[in-house]
Amino acid sequence: MSLRDWCWIVLLGSIWGCSFIFNAVLIRELSPLWITTLRVGIGAIGCWAILFLLKKPVPRDPKLWGQLALLGVIAYAIPFALFPTAQAHLASGVAAIINALTPMMTAIMSHFWPGGEKSGPRKFIGVGIGFVGAAILVSPALQSGGNTALWAVGACLAATLCYALSLNITRSYKHVEPTAFAAIALTGSAILSLPVALSLNGLPQITQIETLGSLLGLGLLSTALTFLIMYRILPRVGATNFATTTFIAPISTLILGTFLLGEAILPIQILGMLVIFFGLLFIDGRIQKLLRKR
Repeated sequence: MSLRDWCWIVLLGSIWGCSFIFNAVLIRELSPLWITTLRVGIGAIGCWAILFLLKKPVPRDPKLWGQLALLGVIAYAIPFALFPTAQAHLASGVAAIINALTPMMTAIMSHFWPGGEKSGPRKFIGVGIGFVGAAILVSPALQSGGNTALWAVGACLAATLCYALSLNITRSYKHVEPTAFAAIALTGSAILSLPVALSLNGLPQITQIETLGSLLGLGLLSTALTFLIMYRILPRVGATNFATTTFIAPISTLILGTFLLGEAILPIQILGMLVIFFGLLFIDGRIQKLLRKR
C-alpha cells in the first residue's frame, strides 16, 4: 500500500479503538441491543447529512436497498451488539485485542472466496505475526482470569467472523457510491435492529451526560466518519490489507484506557504492540524491501 493508504489505515484503526472505550461507558447504562441500535441510527443520520450536503446520487433500486440492509446487519448490527455484550465481562482492551484477529479471519476467508484475494506466504506470515502480537497483548488478562469469560471471548470471535464475511461481500458493490453505500447499509441495520431492541429491552433510559457524549462519539466519529472513509479506500487496498486496522485498534484502546479508565499498560503489552507493528510492515512488504536493499 502507499504511504497515504497506510495513514488512512492507522487513522481508522485509532478511531475504531475509541469505540471500545465508548462501549465501556455505554454498557453502564444501556443494553447492548440499544447500543448497537443507537450507534447505527446516529451513524445513518450522519451519513445521510453528508450525502445530501455533497449532493451525491441516491440509488433507487429496491433490490439493492434490501441487499445493503441485510449486509448492514452482518457488518454492523450483529458485531456491534456482540462487542458491548462481551465487554460487560471483558476489559475494553481485551475486547479490542480479540478484534485484532479480524485480518487473519479475512485473509483465510478471502483466499477461498470466489474471486477473492489469494494470499501468498508473505501475507499469511504477516497475519501470523500480528496474531502473535495480539496473543501477547491479551496474555496478562488470560493469565489472571479476572473478568475474562470464555463465552465473552467467543462472542468477540463471532464478531470478527462477521467483519471478515462483510468485507468480502462488500467487494461486490464497488459500483455503489461510497457515501450512499454507508447511509443505506446503516439505515437498514437501524430499521431491523430497532424492533428487536424495543421488544427485548423496552425504551432506553439515558441519565448521564457521559452516556450521551459516548453515543455521539460512537455514532458520528466511530461509525459515520470511519465508514465514509472505509468504503472509499477498501476497493483500492483490498479486504485483507484493510482488515489490518484491527491491529491498530488495540493500541489506541490500551492508551485511552490508561488515561480515561485508569487501566495500566504492562511491559508485555508494549512488546505486543511492537510485534503488531512488525506484522503490519511484513504484510505491506516493507521489511522485505529493506532486507533486499541490504
